[in-house]
Amino acid sequence: MKRFTFVPMVVALVTSFSAAADNTPPDGYTALFNGKDLSGWKGLVADPPARAKMTPDQLAKAQVEANQVMREHWKAEDGVLVFDGKGQSLCTAKDYGDFELFVDWKILKEGDSGIYLRGTPQVQIWDAERTAAGTQVGSGGLYNNEKHPKNPLVKADKPVGEWNTFFIKMVGDKVTIKLNDILVVDNVVLENYWERDKPIYPTGQIELQNHGNSLYFKNIYIKELPR
Repeated sequence: MKRFTFVPMVVALVTSFSAAADNTPPDGYTALFNGKDLSGWKGLVADPPARAKMTPDQLAKAQVEANQVMREHWKAEDGVLVFDGKGQSLCTAKDYGDFELFVDWKILKEGDSGIYLRGTPQVQIWDAERTAAGTQVGSGGLYNNEKHPKNPLVKADKPVGEWNTFFIKMVGDKVTIKLNDILVVDNVVLENYWERDKPIYPTGQIELQNHGNSLYFKNIYIKELPR
């Protein structure tokens, strides 16, 4: 994973990191993926409003079923989280509030994915060379925003099949994103896709979304920020 030194105009995002082995977190960060198995992850159960309506017993039963689906389609292989293009998104077992997140990702031709923050879509990942409307702007935008900016400031994707790196900082309802060390989202509100009349949830799981393509993730590091 490439390490970063961010320019002064983006204040206090992170200090520069020395080189380290894959899936080995830098100081102050925790690895969400250990490079070996799916520890710390769970399968997707519905959406946040639907989960909130479930009884504890209903949620527990649904989670067991979702975890089985997860294990059928997600695996750790040679230090990489690999998704086979079927099944559902992969979710952190823990909920998070304010945080800094690093994640390396790779897609194939026509790939389409994303990262949900606090269970909400999404930081967009897709093949920026597709002819589909909108993809040419590049990855990293807050795709489901309606009132606030949704597109990245610049296109910073590497060619399909190469590793890309996100740095994501979320504080309150505001999100800042760098893609491959280039600022693509600058302190933009992430809207509540599930309940448009409400602000983003204060906490929630982080999800690696699927859209029916093979996906690859590694070097997933998080630092929780005090409120």
